[in-house]
Amino acid sequence: MKRLISFSLLIVLILSGCQNAEDKTKNKETNTIRLAHTGSETHQYHISSQKFKELVEQKSKGKLKVNVYANGSLGNEDELVDQTMTGTIQMSTMAADSSLSNTIPEMNVFGIPYLFKNKQDVYSKLDGKPGKNLLKLTEAKNMKGLGYWEVGFRQFTNNKREIKHPEDMENLKLRVQSAKVWNEHLKALDAIPTPISFSELYSALDQGVVDGQENPLSTISSQKLFEVQKYMSLTNHTYTPAVILMNEDYYNHLTKQEQKVVKESIDESTDYQRKYIAQQEQKVKKQLKDEGMIITEVNRKEFKDNTSNVRSTITDQVPKSIVREFSE
Repeated sequence: MKRLISFSLLIVLILSGCQNAEDKTKNKETNTIRLAHTGSETHQYHISSQKFKELVEQKSKGKLKVNVYANGSLGNEDELVDQTMTGTIQMSTMAADSSLSNTIPEMNVFGIPYLFKNKQDVYSKLDGKPGKNLLKLTEAKNMKGLGYWEVGFRQFTNNKREIKHPEDMENLKLRVQSAKVWNEHLKALDAIPTPISFSELYSALDQGVVDGQENPLSTISSQKLFEVQKYMSLTNHTYTPAVILMNEDYYNHLTKQEQKVVKESIDESTDYQRKYIAQQEQKVKKQLKDEGMIITEVNRKEFKDNTSNVRSTITDQVPKSIVREFSE
């Protein structure tokens, strides 16, 4: 009988040890955040993601780990949205008005031309009620909108000709993000909108699939688009924020303290990135000129007047109330 009890106890101890080992493995996995994006290692996405990683690991004293995956190594933006919703990855960041707008149409508000006056106007809206209300819409898709990192004000580039006036855009085949608002924007300028994945943008320009594209200065630099584009027009036509997303189930699994660490790290990395990009912009402009790009100042009012009807074409996706919040 004693032998039977001893044997039973041994089995219990073995099973308990296995369970503890399994629990430790699970804990290790659940405390590792996989954060994916499609930018290069010098892209705005990566600058903020790396700062976030540094802050989270520091503030949690190593209890939370962040692995950052760049260059679309885990998928394009459509795939990253799906993976974040299902929990295949814990976090992602991407342009608000690109693939994310196919899941959350209201994000198309950021594709409305000349919605913001300047960066101060942008930050007051993103950090205030309009931005917070928009982030809440992610929760219906099992995601937690944590905030906005910066991509920046966007500029047109092309290989055909210098663009000074809206009529110079006629028949230019330009890569745009996969969203209705971008189709309407380019059509209003008599250009030809061509949706192409961001990860395929460089090769599309290099091979002449499209004549040009539009992106912020920092993106044009970090993705080396100056190698395949000659002309750039400083239109500042839209501002693109990068929405920071976390799988909602994963977020709810975190302790209150861990959620606090994540929130503080988002806020601090946002401030860090905004200052960093502001310091870099003049340097980037000079670099692009030195690389041989012809940079043209434009009359923004002309472009604004020609695209003023775009917002009325997307009322089925962006309620007037949201447009009003961001316009006021």
